[in-house]
Amino acid sequence: SCTHRHLGRIEMADQMQGVKSLSSLPFVDTTRIGVHGWSFGGFMTTNLMLSHPEVFKVGVAGGPVLDWKYYEAMYGERYMGTPENNPEGYKEASLLNKAKNLKGRLQIIIGYNDPVCVPQHSLAFLRACEDAGTQPDFFTYPGQGHNMMGKDMIHLHERITRYFEDYLK
Repeated sequence: SCTHRHLGRIEMADQMQGVKSLSSLPFVDTTRIGVHGWSFGGFMTTNLMLSHPEVFKVGVAGGPVLDWKYYEAMYGERYMGTPENNPEGYKEASLLNKAKNLKGRLQIIIGYNDPVCVPQHSLAFLRACEDAGTQPDFFTYPGQGHNMMGKDMIHLHERITRYFEDYLK
């Protein structure tokens, strides 16, 4: 497939075509575009925020894959190969290298006990942002895994909604 060994490149171009189409509509305010996704969608949200900071004002990335070398082998290696046999693909897809590009408001949300996108993803990204002088927001759900359950799911959706209401005005 066109994404094999280069996750994020083609998918991001596809999303930008969607933005271009939306931007042609008279009721779309192109100064107030936000993006949200979870897991791979969290990777895409963060990637879009960092690769197109002039377009996206606000993003909420849940359980994001921020560096594919930390991701589970079953999914990551199926699409990326290994870090040893695809070092350029892993380097290109790592969002740690793009932390300096953050301009808008980005909220990273994780389950602290996530066995899929382990906290190391987010902590490494936060370190890269600190080193670059950028300011993402971070929230964690102690005891939760990759997907929120129970009352935390309600809290999560309230948090996402509030974030967009607060910063996408």
